[in-house]
Amino acid sequence: MKKNIILCGFMGCGKSTVGALLAKKTGMAFIDLDSYIEKKQGMTVSDIFEKYGEPRFREFEREAARELSQKNSMVIAAGGGTLTFQENVDTLRTSGKIILLDLPLDTVAKRLENDTTRPLLNRPDKLEAMKALFEKRLPIYKSAADIIVNGDESPMQVCMEIMSQI
Repeated sequence: MKKNIILCGFMGCGKSTVGALLAKKTGMAFIDLDSYIEKKQGMTVSDIFEKYGEPRFREFEREAARELSQKNSMVIAAGGGTLTFQENVDTLRTSGKIILLDLPLDTVAKRLENDTTRPLLNRPDKLEAMKALFEKRLPIYKSAADIIVNGDESPMQVCMEIMSQI
């Protein structure tokens, strides 16, 4: 039985891209936690935030983390905020290794420059909000991670680095 690989990191760090590639290379299934929630709820993350607010989304997220931690042989791309909650860290860690895709804020800012799908960044002061959130979350990600890899490489390089460490 293969354990899960849980990818964490700030929004835009490449969890979904690297996760899909990693799943293909390892023969594991790939699941994006936010997409899983969207399918279950029948609406986008942005719509969930708008209709129910962040606290309700976080409930859906906890439920999804519990459900996915019961499965194995999966590469799971956790949402940017998922592992900022210790309960989710503890739940997902029972099913596998947590890998942080670490990259500098300027790379994240470039990748998210024209992205309007991130509810927490959909505001006039997007760059300031991103910086504050990044600085708050990075230490939390680092303490949650079993392995930290440089996410500022090509998706294939990041994938190969993860495979060499697990």
